[in-house]
Amino acid sequence: MLSSLLPFLVHWGVLTLSLWTASYVFHGIVFEDKSSLFISALLLGFANAILRPVLILLTFPATIVTFGFFILVINALMILLVSSLVRGFKVSGFWTAFFASIFVSVCSFATDYLLASGGSVQQSIGPGTWM
Repeated sequence: MLSSLLPFLVHWGVLTLSLWTASYVFHGIVFEDKSSLFISALLLGFANAILRPVLILLTFPATIVTFGFFILVINALMILLVSSLVRGFKVSGFWTAFFASIFVSVCSFATDYLLASGGSVQQSIGPGTWM
């Protein structure tokens, strides 16, 4: 039980940190208090795990035609959906959600990568090791 709970809590923390950082980078994202931030991160994680794959499957032709860029629209819609459901989480518009979703995705990916590698960024290319 604890082995499956720990990755969930880490992902939730990473997403919370990414959303909190996005609220400082983008002036159109506002959290009224800490509880709205934590609830938004939790709900966004569930929406990305359950609803996002269904939307990607339903909009697969549009994703193919746009070479995958339509997934960015789906990510923005997930943030707008969560902001409409959580009291205390406000997003000013679609374009703010669009760029914030890119920012949150990059921050979450980078943080997950650093946590998975134990904090050391090593890449082996060719005969040597790069640090």
